[in-house]
Amino acid sequence: MILLIILIIILILFIAAVRWAYGFIFYSPKGDQNDDLKVVLSPEFKYLVPKVSSMIRELNAIPYEPVSITSFDGLKLNGRYYHVRDGAPLNICFHGYRGTPSRDFSGGAMVIMNRGHNLLLIEERAQKTSEGHTVTFGINERIDCLDWVNYSIERFGEDIKIILVGISMGAATVLMASDLDLPPNVKGIIADCPYSSPLAIIQSVGTRMHLPGRIVKWLAICAAEVFGHFDITVSSPVDSVTRAKIPILLIHGESDDYVPVEMSYEIRDANPGLITLHTFPNAGHGISFMLDPDRYTALVNDFAKSVTEEV
Repeated sequence: MILLIILIIILILFIAAVRWAYGFIFYSPKGDQNDDLKVVLSPEFKYLVPKVSSMIRELNAIPYEPVSITSFDGLKLNGRYYHVRDGAPLNICFHGYRGTPSRDFSGGAMVIMNRGHNLLLIEERAQKTSEGHTVTFGINERIDCLDWVNYSIERFGEDIKIILVGISMGAATVLMASDLDLPPNVKGIIADCPYSSPLAIIQSVGTRMHLPGRIVKWLAICAAEVFGHFDITVSSPVDSVTRAKIPILLIHGESDDYVPVEMSYEIRDANPGLITLHTFPNAGHGISFMLDPDRYTALVNDFAKSVTEEV
């Protein structure tokens, strides 16, 4: 009897731990995180907050067309379409974990539009105004990415040229989409500070929080399966790019204290024939553009021209 009680207590504690892990890692409450102007930077980069906030306001002031699709599992996913010129290549952009399109692409969106390309800013599932409450670290988002590509081809025509762009989790998402059945319209991928795998980044963050990495890993696997209803192990950027067939540009800050720059090296080394990596000295997570906008702009513009064969 005592043994049974002990086993029941252990089971209850395990379920409670798994439920906590789901809420802490995967659940998206859609609270303050959806505030475009809630700019969170590490202490050494706090001085950039006013500049980033100004860029967010500038982007939000530009007229756009609200668009939406329905995901494979029935969620309404929203986005913003910015039309620059007829017949131009389209950049589809995916923001980061618990982020917003305006906040994460406050600089990148202007680079794209100044290049003369049309722009589609995606609100990832469970974030901003898109439906859902479970962030899957790119597992389901990579399928959403393919759906946005197909939507764009259906809307803009069979000859539309597409570049997939992502930052942080969005970068991991577009890389994980690279081994899906992407139409030939997708000419290239730009990924800024991606992680090598969902479990790797969860374990890395857990370790920095002084939590036992191996326990965090298994709690994440169970939480994703039981409460998130997805398998977090089925895909990863480092695995997907081995089967990629289009050029990929990686960008990463060398002082990234959230996603270690070593993860981009791991991704690059998985397919060096198609992947080019550029790192930015002293840049933290997702702020390479802010520290060296001229170099950043030149890199992404040169890549975009090369893959779309623009003069």
